Amino acid sequence: MSPFNPDRRRLLHALGASTALAAAAGIPGTGLAAVASKRGKTIGRVVVVGAGFGGATAAKYLRKWSDGTIEVTLIERNRQFVSCPASNEVLGGNRAYDSLVHGYDGLRKNWEIRLVHATVTAIDADKRRVRTDSAGDFAYDRLILAPGFDFIYGDIAGYDARAQESILHAWKAGPQTLALRKQLEDLPAGGTYVLSIPKAPYRCPPGPYERASQIAWYFKTHKPGSKVIILDANDKVISKEKLFRGVWESDYKDIIEYRPGWNVTAVDPVTRIVTNELGDKERGDVLNLLPPQRAADIARVAGVVNVNDRWADVDWISLESTAVRNIHILGDALQAAPLMPKSAHMANQHGKAAAAAIVEILSGREPQPTLMANTCYSLIDDKRAIHVDSVHRYHPEKKVPLVVDGSGGVSKEPSVEEGLYTRAWATTMWKDSLS
Repeated sequence: MSPFNPDRRRLLHALGASTALAAAAGIPGTGLAAVASKRGKTIGRVVVVGAGFGGATAAKYLRKWSDGTIEVTLIERNRQFVSCPASNEVLGGNRAYDSLVHGYDGLRKNWEIRLVHATVTAIDADKRRVRTDSAGDFAYDRLILAPGFDFIYGDIAGYDARAQESILHAWKAGPQTLALRKQLEDLPAGGTYVLSIPKAPYRCPPGPYERASQIAWYFKTHKPGSKVIILDANDKVISKEKLFRGVWESDYKDIIEYRPGWNVTAVDPVTRIVTNELGDKERGDVLNLLPPQRAADIARVAGVVNVNDRWADVDWISLESTAVRNIHILGDALQAAPLMPKSAHMANQHGKAAAAAIVEILSGREPQPTLMANTCYSLIDDKRAIHVDSVHRYHPEKKVPLVVDGSGGVSKEPSVEEGLYTRAWATTMWKDSLS
């Protein structure tokens, strides 16, 4: 069977590509290869910072593929995992918030990962030590940083700490998800919700457009006369453009107003007015601003941020930093390869690729590039969804993963079937990363 035929794609969509792509990459489910050391003898220590989709996955598969011969310490400041994927459904009233919240006990119980809840404050790359605020220091042979992203608030004048209390981003799922949902519930019928989108790259390219669709569905069914205004700093919808624009025209024509090339540069939290580079203004009863993004602060502390003062570059065979040896970078903090989105699915794949490489390195072998895949689903109402997917293979001359010809694509149209796949994908990804 061809690895890219329609039946294969359907399987990848439904399962989140976790098992199928591991097989396609030559990675058995029970181990990379026969590790020379016997179980119980440690061949190395790995510290993982950040337990999102990338870090949690890497920690699990390091233990799994090394047959327990690599000691893994996972440092995460939050005691619970709150999923950003599926959080837009909460805003649309189509999912309970509690369904996003998961624990880390499965990683500890199933894989004997040492789980530490603390904040990393310093990294000594020369001595290979990680310092935390409350749990002491940790030595490593290899360090994995999966820190996610932080916002560049300073690019929006007036978006100071006080303004952030009422003008939310909700782009990191958690309390702000609930707070923004409450603002939408309190909005009177006929009110206006304004969503600003920063210039790419940012986490989850289709995410803002899905959010606008979810909220438009909520307005259509519960807030007659209300409007969604999308202020997009990009020149066009940057993911699934024809599908999103088609849905907005057919389902939300009198609700969603899309304005490309509209870059928010200032906000007045009192009047709730935003301004762009040309001096144009827009007011919203609910303002939802997504500031520009960069690798999280701990990546800067580690010295791995070396692209545009925003992102970290890596060797794509091992995902080892090109700036600091023995540190591997995953997920949103990366300078992405061509057409590789900053997505949860991609972070999960980074985690597996880094785990595979580190098992090989600590076993005295050369790491090999692994095949990586991505699927991004977007729910456009309470039942129907659309998707985009791709498969990425390392190119030895260009030294980056490139999209495999014929491997990806987008939905033909929204469907209930894809809505079921969307929710199955989320359940599968949570299980694959956290248990």
